[in-house]
Amino acid sequence: MRDRLILLPGWGLGISPLEPLAAALCGLDEHLRVDVEPLPDFQLSAFGDIELSELLDELDATLPDNAWLGGWSLGGMLATELAARRADRCCGLLTLASNSCFVSRSDWPNAMSPDAFDAFLAGCTVDPHGTLKRFSLLCVQGAEDPRGLARLLNAAAPHTSPDALLHGLKLLAQLDTRNALQAYRGPQLHVFAGLDALVPAEAASDLLSMLPDVEVGVIEQASHAFILENPHGVAAAIQAFLHESGDD
Repeated sequence: MRDRLILLPGWGLGISPLEPLAAALCGLDEHLRVDVEPLPDFQLSAFGDIELSELLDELDATLPDNAWLGGWSLGGMLATELAARRADRCCGLLTLASNSCFVSRSDWPNAMSPDAFDAFLAGCTVDPHGTLKRFSLLCVQGAEDPRGLARLLNAAAPHTSPDALLHGLKLLAQLDTRNALQAYRGPQLHVFAGLDALVPAEAASDLLSMLPDVEVGVIEQASHAFILENPHGVAAAIQAFLHESGDD
């Protein structure tokens, strides 16, 4: 199903930020079907972690087989895990503003600091929707029109339960997609933003060092929400990747 692309959204803001990109992609290729799929509910284990295997089971059972998989931020991390699981049943992988580890580790330093993330988590426990607004402001930091983009993100954000928001943050801290990225043998495209306040642009170099044979790009003057800033430019890059990889 090389003419179908599934996109997964990021934390808390729903599918709306990806819809302009999906429309732009379909405008470039009338034969391409692009579906933006909401993330499933996150369930905690008895140990307070997200049951990743069960989450992937649900995604694998719900999403069409033999399609391209992609996503923005958290959605890109989950698309990566699913691509590794599906192997030959996935046409290719693309991630947008998506780090291999959202929270920094000793062997992956270019990510959000644990202290900053813990403050975010504490804020979400006390005021989840206020924290989501703060998150949307960080998403657009570095954009040409940050206020306008923030209004778009907030206006379209779904009414997510406080527990779901909190569990989603815990999943962000838990995920480490490096093994999945190395295990998946299909074509890969990973796009970062030069002014991203959530995923340092330096992570692009780290990823390329780990996987020198995949395509990695940085949009220099762009925020974490570059999918909403410049959907047509991002769509053109994705279309080129899909066509080049599809011809192999």
